[in-house]
Amino acid sequence: MISLFFLLVAEPCESRSPARSTKAQVPSCTRCHKDFVSVLPQKHPLVAGKDITACLSCHIPSSSTKAGPKPFSTTIHREHVKADVKVHCTACHTWSPGKSLGLPKQMVSFGKVSKDQMDLFRQIFSSWSGDRYLDALHANRNITCTGCHGNTLPDSGDTVENDRCLGCHGSVVDLVAKTTPKDHPARNPHKSHLGEIACAVCHHGHSVSQVYCLGCHTKFIMKIPGGEK
Repeated sequence: MISLFFLLVAEPCESRSPARSTKAQVPSCTRCHKDFVSVLPQKHPLVAGKDITACLSCHIPSSSTKAGPKPFSTTIHREHVKADVKVHCTACHTWSPGKSLGLPKQMVSFGKVSKDQMDLFRQIFSSWSGDRYLDALHANRNITCTGCHGNTLPDSGDTVENDRCLGCHGSVVDLVAKTTPKDHPARNPHKSHLGEIACAVCHHGHSVSQVYCLGCHTKFIMKIPGGEK
């Protein structure tokens, strides 16, 4: 099944929450954009069409949940789900609340997505597209939500296991080598005297990350991506 996170995009300029099926509707991008030239990379070939199907003819969505960069998916989502962009996912998606979420002219369903789930998706994507936490730092590296979570439909209780992190960041041995301080080599957060620790103990995707070591070693100076400034 194609990952929801690879495909969830926003809608035309006005904000609205459809209460019925949008299966037959394929909104035009020109309601907000005069043409594609102004929003495409400089050397991008000319695009024939006025809706998301023009993009999907070349950028074929991947069904893989393997961690790794997804430039097209990340870029199109990030630009359309920012907090100051008042749009809805049905600009590109067809959605029958509680029944099916899909794409126009695509024989695929991402699952039975309720209105509450859709609201959760939009909240998550708003953080992912513009906060200073790890989710946004990953978005800037072209990593979608699925790249970390691995599942297609998120839940408020989802977490990330170590193997997902290590799949991109290398083995624990690699991390130890990368994060050994020059002035105090023993103060390496990835070589703890407590043994193996879950990455999510320190690294928080949707909130401020905190170095667990500092709970005891209060005089240590240890910075962490997505932490307090």
